[in-house]
Amino acid sequence: MKQNFGYRLWSYFRVGWSTYFALFFAGINTATVTYFLAIDKIPFLESIFPTFFHYVFLAVIVFVPLLILVGWVHYRRTPAFGTEAEIQFENNPYMYKIPPGWYAEALFPTLFKMTEFMIKSNNNEKLDKKSIEELVEINKKLDILLKGGNVGKRFSSTSKK
Repeated sequence: MKQNFGYRLWSYFRVGWSTYFALFFAGINTATVTYFLAIDKIPFLESIFPTFFHYVFLAVIVFVPLLILVGWVHYRRTPAFGTEAEIQFENNPYMYKIPPGWYAEALFPTLFKMTEFMIKSNNNEKLDKKSIEELVEINKKLDILLKGGNVGKRFSSTSKK
């Protein structure tokens, strides 16, 4: 994972910029431009918004709930979010290999061992000592996960949340 350090930094930069920095300054810029270039020059609107503070206050009261509604519609009432999720799913490299973490450390080893046991059971074979030890280790990891802990290379196998 660390071999893509430059891409990670680029990704963190883009998220920080577009989600927080650009959003904040775009709001300030829009409010400033619309007030001082439009409202401040039209006497009728200036009577409704006597100061910049009044304009920003009313805009926040009106537009924040409106934008929340638009976001809700985007997620719940249009196919837009589903399409975005589908594109992310198609292009996610982890959809074609086992992702690190509990999938690779506990879930898929469990499935693998269950399959191995079914094959041996079908052939009237018993599990050998090594297979049983591996199952015990997987069980320990599953127990840690069930108790809210973490497993994987980034975490100690006995760490808890």
